[in-house]
Amino acid sequence: MESSLAPSPGAEESKEASTLGELTPMQWKSGLAAWLGWLFDGLDSYLYILVAAPFVAELLGIVDLKSKDVSTKSAYIQGAFLVGWALGGAFFGWIGDRFGRSRTISLTILMYAAFTGLSAFAVNWQMLLVFRFLAALGIGGEWAAGSSLVSETWPRRWRPWVSSGLQSAYQIGILLASLTTFLMAGHPRWVFLVGAVPALLTFWIRRAIPEPEEWHQAQKTQQEKPKIADLFRGPVLRITIMTVLVCSAALTTVWAFLFWSPQQLRKLSDVVSMTKEDRDHYISLVTALAMVVSIGGNFFAGMLARRFGYRAATSLMFFGGLVTLYMTYRVPHNHLDILPWLSAAHFFVQGVFGLFPLYVPPLFPTLLRTTGAGFCYNVGRLVAAFGTIWFATQVSTSSSSKALMDDPGKALIMVGYIYIPAILIALMMPEPSKIEPTPPAYVE
Repeated sequence: MESSLAPSPGAEESKEASTLGELTPMQWKSGLAAWLGWLFDGLDSYLYILVAAPFVAELLGIVDLKSKDVSTKSAYIQGAFLVGWALGGAFFGWIGDRFGRSRTISLTILMYAAFTGLSAFAVNWQMLLVFRFLAALGIGGEWAAGSSLVSETWPRRWRPWVSSGLQSAYQIGILLASLTTFLMAGHPRWVFLVGAVPALLTFWIRRAIPEPEEWHQAQKTQQEKPKIADLFRGPVLRITIMTVLVCSAALTTVWAFLFWSPQQLRKLSDVVSMTKEDRDHYISLVTALAMVVSIGGNFFAGMLARRFGYRAATSLMFFGGLVTLYMTYRVPHNHLDILPWLSAAHFFVQGVFGLFPLYVPPLFPTLLRTTGAGFCYNVGRLVAAFGTIWFATQVSTSSSSKALMDDPGKALIMVGYIYIPAILIALMMPEPSKIEPTPPAYVE
């Protein structure tokens, strides 16, 4: 008998727009809602990274930012954040398929905005850990819901560029986080209040953004709703496994890089001698530069996908990340000499994510789409969470590994080696031209 994974009728029948002028108001609104959701994802997810050491040191009552306790506790908090992001992606992915993309986007934005704002009032590192975990549940859920909303409403032929645009919104959010910490240098606690602003967006989304027609059609025609277990059956199983492996490699590497790179910069000999405010300004400016470069990387990845296909584009971006991470950290640099190679590393390590937003969701059936995207994309965060905590705790307990704690760059070179198997796995991924946007039904 046919499974509930049959494609929804009529989803691909309407004529796609070929110019911006042909886009409907619904398409513009859904694109704007997802873009703003991703922008505030970036803002709220990165505020902590930029102030992790000084804020955790403040909560612990420690002056020395290089203290082992500061590194360990800040890593625990970041690990909890990544776990929450992964769980939120899976849970709210299911919510998005059952109750709608627009409703889920509103709920997740409200959640991460509220708990980011509450982080400003944490009285100890354990409370901050809980607030960051709860904020991450919303951030993880918004990614899958926003990606699915746009993939179901915008023209398929535009996916590489629209995907790059969505990912760039996340990096613009990080730029806003950098601007926030720059303007509020020396006051790490209060930067989190800015993260509460996105809550205002939810009122507009619920009033202005209807659910996609493709989702409504699937709800009407499929009496038996797909379950999470359907990710591991029939032809969807191979897509699930391959997508999990590629996303896990990309996410583990990027989050090790994003979290430990600012910590490594703070430990450069000439940065250590700066005043507290000058250090904060330097980290904020370097982060801003990295995000601008990364946006270019997003569109470069999109260009590669248009020219050579997604498999080749992903592999080439992974290779670029491997080379540039090695070149960035192979020898000590001062705070200026490191910038060219560090920028190149951000170009590739972050740029590859310009491929994922509108590549991953359409691999799955309509009523399994947000679940599949949320599950596959966020499994890697669990691995990344473990790696973040392990690096800060286990590595520091070994005298032979003390150099890694003194210079996280050496460990980031090793993290880059994850790209070697990831390149081979990416080459085995399906191309969008060879799969249906909703995979055919299979016989059980």
